[in-house]
Amino acid sequence: MQRARIKYTLLIAALGAIFFIPFLGGVHLFDWDEINFAEAAREMIVLKDYLRVHINFEPFWEKPPLFFWLQVVCMKIFGVGEFAARLPNAICGMLTLSILFNIGAKLKNARFGLLWALAYFGSILPHLYFKSGIIDPWFNVFIFLGLYFFIRFYWGKQGLEEKKSPFLIYAGVFLGLAVLTKGPAAMVIAGGAMGVYWIYKRFKFYISPLNFLVLGVVALAIPAIWFGIETMRNGFWFTETFIKYQYRLFSTPDAGHGGFPGYHFIILLIGCFPISIFCIREFFSVSKDADAKEKDMRVWMIILFWVVLILFTIVKSKIVHYSSMCYFPLTFLGALSIERILEGKIKFALWMKVLLGLIGGMFLVIFIAAPIFGQNIDLIKPYVSHPFTLANLGADVSWTGWEVLPGVLIASVLIYFLISASKNQRNAKPYYVLFVSTGVFVMTSLVFYIKRIEGYSQRAAIEFFQNREGEDCYISTVGYKTYANSFYSKQMPKELTNEEATNKFFAGELNEPIYFVTKIHKAIYLDDREGLVKLGEKNGFVFYRSSLPVE
Repeated sequence: MQRARIKYTLLIAALGAIFFIPFLGGVHLFDWDEINFAEAAREMIVLKDYLRVHINFEPFWEKPPLFFWLQVVCMKIFGVGEFAARLPNAICGMLTLSILFNIGAKLKNARFGLLWALAYFGSILPHLYFKSGIIDPWFNVFIFLGLYFFIRFYWGKQGLEEKKSPFLIYAGVFLGLAVLTKGPAAMVIAGGAMGVYWIYKRFKFYISPLNFLVLGVVALAIPAIWFGIETMRNGFWFTETFIKYQYRLFSTPDAGHGGFPGYHFIILLIGCFPISIFCIREFFSVSKDADAKEKDMRVWMIILFWVVLILFTIVKSKIVHYSSMCYFPLTFLGALSIERILEGKIKFALWMKVLLGLIGGMFLVIFIAAPIFGQNIDLIKPYVSHPFTLANLGADVSWTGWEVLPGVLIASVLIYFLISASKNQRNAKPYYVLFVSTGVFVMTSLVFYIKRIEGYSQRAAIEFFQNREGEDCYISTVGYKTYANSFYSKQMPKELTNEEATNKFFAGELNEPIYFVTKIHKAIYLDDREGLVKLGEKNGFVFYRSSLPVE
């Protein structure tokens, strides 16, 4: 049994490596988060300051340093670039799939562990995030492991398994790592789940207050080491500003990141397709013959799902990855629903088939329509009123027609799955094929589409920044926010930040060369500025240089 589990673990990790590592460096990083985080890691290397996070060579108090440390290690090995910036999450993906398999196999059986791991692998957004350069995959897996070991400690107290006191320490360590990765939201999520479980237990302490105290002390000790060193070196202002920022993040929407209350419901339903369809069933039916640990784990996962979803529905900022912690309970519940279908305890219901067909059909329509409109871009332009978007559509992006293949793949697999899974509801093979094929769908979609999307949205500006590499100059933007100017020009520390240089230029006090990039509908603010030379425009971006000679 142990040998078989090791074999499956290695195979699942290899599957993750095959799908998550290739093409990581094939396209530029995307604003804001990917470039923001990569630039923070680059500046750690440039400044040789690995304790404090910087952006534009100024203290950056929005995020703790752990994820940037991982990027720094990769950049030290593979060089500063897209591959190194995204590699930590590819590694996280391999570890996450292996963890889910082993937890599932221990909780129920090897088939359930495999279903859970493949469900995570073969759902769109969970798969996609392991090929990104954002913080959330590591943040989420640390929170999940913290809760998992806390649950196991509680089970030991209940006599459901052998008591092992280190589980509480493990829980605290992983929650502490989560805080050190992205901040106190980790404690809010974990504490919220524990609090709701306390309500579920009718306000009875399911572990002692002393145990909670130990958990909290261990969890806070890890980030406290970093905060403590930071405070001793530079005073309390950095920590104070960090805490204020975290409060503002929860209480006010970031610019351009508002949204309607049902935002995350839709994101999870469509973004976690196809496992999201199976997950729905598990909220409304309970397996009466499940053992105590399986029943309790189900309760914990339902609680975790709703705590995260409600929390980030309340939070003013609406960003796709804010609800990504839901991927763990969602895939668990979906895999549990499938396992119960395979055991013959519930039916593969008609409404599941209809939802799978509808959402799969939506993807097919999108993937058929995209290359048609891409090859006939003039059909879209009359319906686009925003000048920047209209100019984006003028980018030199080629479409071959083969871009329909991912849509055809997902449609073909769904047809096979619906026929096979309906014909023999006790056969696991159609589910394995569905999830592996969805992973192939995500990968081929990235191959066919991500460079084209980037070609329309940002490539012209990034190429301009890249061409400034090595110049002794300032590079700034007007009317929009980006981190690409620093990362892709590989700017080095200067006397002024780009923002300070911009202010000095407009005040007539800057005697050094400076470049400006803006969007076409914002160009009016620069066109008549004295001392600026317009260099040209491309795909909605307009480029300027101060009239001082640039050597």
